[in-house]
Amino acid sequence: MENQRHIIVALVEDRPGVLQRISGLFRKRNFNIDTITVGKSERDGISRMTITLKADERTLNQVIKQLEKLIDVIKVEELDISKSVERELALIKIKTDSIQKRDEIIQFANIFRAKIVDVSKNSLIIEITGTPDKIDAFINLVKDDILELARTGVLAMRRGEGDYETGSKK
Repeated sequence: MENQRHIIVALVEDRPGVLQRISGLFRKRNFNIDTITVGKSERDGISRMTITLKADERTLNQVIKQLEKLIDVIKVEELDISKSVERELALIKIKTDSIQKRDEIIQFANIFRAKIVDVSKNSLIIEITGTPDKIDAFINLVKDDILELARTGVLAMRRGEGDYETGSKK
């Protein structure tokens, strides 16, 4: 069985310790999390957790079943990657020790529709949003000049109408 990339979205109670319990579940069962992003949802007291991982179908189903058993978890769903929108944010501090290097980085930022959010004498901080592949491509172009890198992890949402919890139209 081949490990494929999967996106799991979970609605969870917004309480202390929920993230720790979920990451502990992954650790105990020796599942690796590629990215995990948690934030408030459209409902008070409910957070939306987006987890990406590489797993075969059997492992993925086991992860989902284990997550559903946790008391603070309201709903768990695997998103179909082809029917979802996913985005990630990265902040990248890049060394620009010459005018030519600065111009080159600015051109790359423009091509990738990234924003320059900080300028200093010898560096730029670039904000780039997009799919993980887009961010990886940008990073590969500038990797020799990266001073610092911070990435958020994936956020994802099913395309089309209907909400996550019920699938119904609002």
